[in-house]
Amino acid sequence: MAAPDASADWITLAVIIKTQGRHGEVAAELHTDIPKRFRLEMKLSALNKDGQRREVTVEDLWPHKNFLVLKFEGIGSISDAEPLVGAELQLPKSERAELEPGWTYLSDLVGCTVFDAEREIGRIEDVRFGAGEAPLLVVRNREQPAKLPYEIPYAEAYLDKLDLERKQVRMKLPEGLLEVNERKSD
Repeated sequence: MAAPDASADWITLAVIIKTQGRHGEVAAELHTDIPKRFRLEMKLSALNKDGQRREVTVEDLWPHKNFLVLKFEGIGSISDAEPLVGAELQLPKSERAELEPGWTYLSDLVGCTVFDAEREIGRIEDVRFGAGEAPLLVVRNREQPAKLPYEIPYAEAYLDKLDLERKQVRMKLPEGLLEVNERKSD
């Protein structure tokens, strides 16, 4: 997440990847499984990489390739839209949609401890998207905090048990996965 308050009180629904078109439209990568959550006149908080927030209101939206194209009120040109590139489009956690039983907000995983069977791997610092079908859990080893964090796919095939109350993610990782991460950091 881009700023200290990004995961505490807010949820990220999408990240603006690029400008799109000549009239201030932007292309956003969705970080939600509920794309219908976006609607006309929806108010969002755009969190820039420098931690600055600004409120934006959806004027128009449509899908395009793997993105959602958004047009915001008051953003009428490419130069108006450029400062939004890289911004996370967020809502307060209090406004997030209710999930069906068995579903979890990925943002709720931040701060949880990851275990491979009974072995503690570390604490989840972030969840990253775009490196494949499964989001990546960015896990810092407490015993070796100076080392690069592990990037562990949050895939159903590896998940053994999720206990948000105890802040634990229990996984059955394939042999060699953590070692691949370690070689990457050398």
